[in-house]
Amino acid sequence: MPSMTSVSASPPDCNTPSVQNEDNQGSAEPPACPLTDNNADNSAGWLGSITHILRLTLGLAVIGLMVWLLGDVLTILFAATLFAVVLHGLSKILVKHLRLPYGWSLTAVVAALIAAVALLIWGSGPAIVNEAAKLQDALRQQEASLRATLQTNPTGQMILNYLPASLGGNQGGSSSSLASLGSRIAGSMTGILGSAFGAAGTIVVILIAGLYFAMDPGLYANGALRLVPVAQRPRARTLMLRASQTLWAWVAGQSLDMLVVGVLSGVGLWFIGVPLALALGVLAGLCNFIPYIGAIMGAVPALLLALSLGTRETIMVAVLYSVIQFFEGNVLAPVIQRHAVQMPPAITVLSQTLFGAILGFPGLIFASPLTAALLSIFDGLTPPLSDDERV
Repeated sequence: MPSMTSVSASPPDCNTPSVQNEDNQGSAEPPACPLTDNNADNSAGWLGSITHILRLTLGLAVIGLMVWLLGDVLTILFAATLFAVVLHGLSKILVKHLRLPYGWSLTAVVAALIAAVALLIWGSGPAIVNEAAKLQDALRQQEASLRATLQTNPTGQMILNYLPASLGGNQGGSSSSLASLGSRIAGSMTGILGSAFGAAGTIVVILIAGLYFAMDPGLYANGALRLVPVAQRPRARTLMLRASQTLWAWVAGQSLDMLVVGVLSGVGLWFIGVPLALALGVLAGLCNFIPYIGAIMGAVPALLLALSLGTRETIMVAVLYSVIQFFEGNVLAPVIQRHAVQMPPAITVLSQTLFGAILGFPGLIFASPLTAALLSIFDGLTPPLSDDERV
């Protein structure tokens, strides 16, 4: 009996082309190939990429919605965090050099800040009230002089006729029935001052929250880390420390910049003879907290006070602030940025525009430190470019 050999059926080879029989051309069909491992890996990779993109889009949408709805709260939270970073950094300096406990160092820092603010208010407060009244009178005199000059020639009368009443012109009503331009400017300044007092409650919340953050920063940092998935907590902790160090470096560098600008402004105004030189110097330094735009904000009050002294003093004040800002932007700031946080000027201006549009004036104030912190987090999340990848 002949032996029977068993033939095992092997799966068709999908990589080998099918051979057709000459007698039955066209009747052979390619073998049905199952899904290979490579195809499965490619499909899984595509699905993973799509899932990652969807998660990223959803996360950005949620963040954008939170910023849109809770912008004021987030601004207060960041301001309190920034104030806590300042208190913590100054206290650490005392701990390092004076060997004081952290609690006593924090108490000394807070007491020194309160004393400095109280001394400034006590020394310049009454003078500010008196100079504000003088400024209002000076603006009224300047408006009357300018109107009299314009009315002496036909071109000036035409300008007055086309100017709206809100700018001191005759369009929309007679000048006798309208308040003077100086009164309107003074009224605007009073409105701004009233808004500042209205924001006092928010400032108090920021100061108190920042003080609590500085008293026990580990408590609040650990609480924030508990909101992060366990697998991502080490990386989140590293990014949090990186952002806090960047904020302290930015504050330290910007504080030195503000100090130099404030001293130069105060001394220069004192030599020119502008009243309230000390207060105006402090204001110029504080306004320099906002890069670029703050320089203009700090110069406006000094120019307004210089109007009461005359045209020569006004020109001297304008030249003084121009020279100081030229020195700050081209000499002082580059030297400080070598040891602090380096931010491209275009990024700074664009961040001020973006956060100012989203969060209003508070966003404009805190745009630079917030951008510095975000850039530090971005640097920690992305690998650096190699030499071949650089442009």
